[in-house]
Amino acid sequence: MTVTQADALSHRPLQDRRTRARRAHLWLGLGLLLTCVLSLEIGASGVSLWSMIGLGGQDTPMQGIILWEVRLPRVLLGVLVGAALAVSGTVMQGLFRNPLADPGIVGVSAGAGLGAITAIVLGSLLPIALRDSLGHFLIPVAAFFGGWVSVLLLYGVATHGGRTSVATMLLAGIALGALSGAVSGLMVYAADDQQLRDLTFWGLGSLAGATWAKVATAAPILLLAMAGAMTLGRGLNGLAFGEATALHLGIPVQRVKTLAILAVAAATGGAVAASGGIGFIGIVVPHLLRLATGPDHGPLLLNAALLGASLLLGADIFSRVIIAPAELPIGIVTAVLGAPVFLWILLRQRPMGDF
Repeated sequence: MTVTQADALSHRPLQDRRTRARRAHLWLGLGLLLTCVLSLEIGASGVSLWSMIGLGGQDTPMQGIILWEVRLPRVLLGVLVGAALAVSGTVMQGLFRNPLADPGIVGVSAGAGLGAITAIVLGSLLPIALRDSLGHFLIPVAAFFGGWVSVLLLYGVATHGGRTSVATMLLAGIALGALSGAVSGLMVYAADDQQLRDLTFWGLGSLAGATWAKVATAAPILLLAMAGAMTLGRGLNGLAFGEATALHLGIPVQRVKTLAILAVAAATGGAVAASGGIGFIGIVVPHLLRLATGPDHGPLLLNAALLGASLLLGADIFSRVIIAPAELPIGIVTAVLGAPVFLWILLRQRPMGDF
């Protein structure tokens, strides 16, 4: 065998992975498009998308309101939130080199939840002018602020001498998450009946409150955070071999870690602020894609965004039709569907000698 032939054979697995990743881009993009169309078409009201675009039936002003003012903002918000959660999970797993990592592991979700709970329980104590100016955005703003405060505390604890310790970050995140949970418990204890209902529904997650104003508010934050995360592919690939090896490869490790933390904080805080608590998207999606297309974070991050958006929209469709005209909180649906998949992945990857 000549040197040229040997080089070609050695590069074939890499070429195969890249081809598989490009095909995944195409199929996942088509799947997301189909899911968006189904989400616009299916609903408790029976309004049809096809009648609105002239493919049959007669449209009415009410149908137009339902499609363009209710369903379309909900679809766009679902795409943004699902993509942000999946990308955040992918970045966290790459940063911690741990397949069980997700944004909740560093306390971002707990901090955002504490901010929202504080706004629900204590919002009436704010000055009237501030409450009126924020209006329906009081809870999302408080959730986003809570997530960012958690990240700033976490970063301050884990960074010393200009270097951020991933291990310290993990332990500090667990501690901050527990502290946020304890304070949230005190808030829940002090809540009245109406506030408890609001807390329960918000904590389970929902896209029901989607409006064009909420989409316009969440989109810049989530898109900017995901754009920053998309630049981390090479850095996360290098960190997979350890920080020392990554430094020898010329990767700016500290900058990668800092950008990863900020991107996850913005994406998770924005997602939780927009839709409440939705679990399992950030854990399950990266696992499924690594099994299908390999561990290269370059294509993996984009594929995670596409698949996360599709899965969340699919769960939202299910939540709207399963008990129509009422709807289930979407966090229940993602947990019921995601937990068995996660258990299957764990069993599939378990070593043969592990009992």
